[in-house]
Amino acid sequence: MRIHDLETRLAACGAQPCHRGRILRAWLHGRALHSGPRNRPAEDFFPLSVRAALPQLDEEFAALARLRSEHPGADGSARLLVELADGQMVESVLLPRGGLCVSTQVGCAVGCVFCMTGKSGLLRQVGSAEIVAQVALARRFRPVKKVVFMGMGEPAHNLDNVLEAIHLLGTDGGIGHKNLVFSTVGDPRVFERLPRERVKPALALSLHTTRSDLRRELLPRAPQIDPAELVELGEAYARAVGYPIQYQWTLLKGINDSVEEMDAILRLFRGKYAVLNLIPYNSLEGDAFQRPDGERIVQMVRYLHSRGVLTKVRNSAGQDIDGGCGQLRARAEVLRSRRPPVS
Repeated sequence: MRIHDLETRLAACGAQPCHRGRILRAWLHGRALHSGPRNRPAEDFFPLSVRAALPQLDEEFAALARLRSEHPGADGSARLLVELADGQMVESVLLPRGGLCVSTQVGCAVGCVFCMTGKSGLLRQVGSAEIVAQVALARRFRPVKKVVFMGMGEPAHNLDNVLEAIHLLGTDGGIGHKNLVFSTVGDPRVFERLPRERVKPALALSLHTTRSDLRRELLPRAPQIDPAELVELGEAYARAVGYPIQYQWTLLKGINDSVEEMDAILRLFRGKYAVLNLIPYNSLEGDAFQRPDGERIVQMVRYLHSRGVLTKVRNSAGQDIDGGCGQLRARAEVLRSRRPPVS
């Protein structure tokens, strides 16, 4: 479901633009739909037809994203398994310091070899209303001041819905534009569309290596853009909007943690308006990939940072609960498949 569908539904109940805006803002901030300024009663600002429809509207809005289960992490994060109206499930992550990671697809078509979500393939797109509903749901638990589109799915493959959600969150949702972070493997359409948008989000580019051949192996169905070209496209956007690009680098032991890769990063990032986020792989027993040792990660950060590349370690939330992206949904689907049929 898209945001336009919600507005149409409200209009059908007799809500004028001012009423629709009030209801959507209340929903976006995790409040009851009838909420008004200074605790005034609904009859002061909604017509009778809208007031009569509010109980049903409450149900319909709540059904867009329901909490299936919550999995707190030791780092202050909490992974949320969220059920959509059709029974499909996605994951959202409450992050420390008011952040939220949301999903934009059920599954993903990119097929990154180190990602659990990619193993399921793409099942369907998540509508703009369903994306925003993840924020509304999260705000019932905690304040949300930052939203990163970095959960299940490739946002660029659902571009219209994601940009609609970003627009609403950056206006009525009250979130600063640079606190809306669009993550992508580097689809060219992103660099065409985002500069034209009224709400221009920050950009996170999944780089993972400086080598074109290795990147094709790790991200088999990503656009075949040379890493150097991808960094140049990111740099142009960073200079246009005035905030740096975040480059994502999932650390895989023995694959992209070499001195050669670090030296290539230094050459690639020289003079760039950029932040490098090193993300140690969320290893599971029996995985084909493993994360580097802690000492090796520290060495990499020091090596890069001391040579002029702003480098941060971003541990995936939920590592202590085996809750890396896609893992909660995968386990829930296995359990659901084992349930006996209802007679």
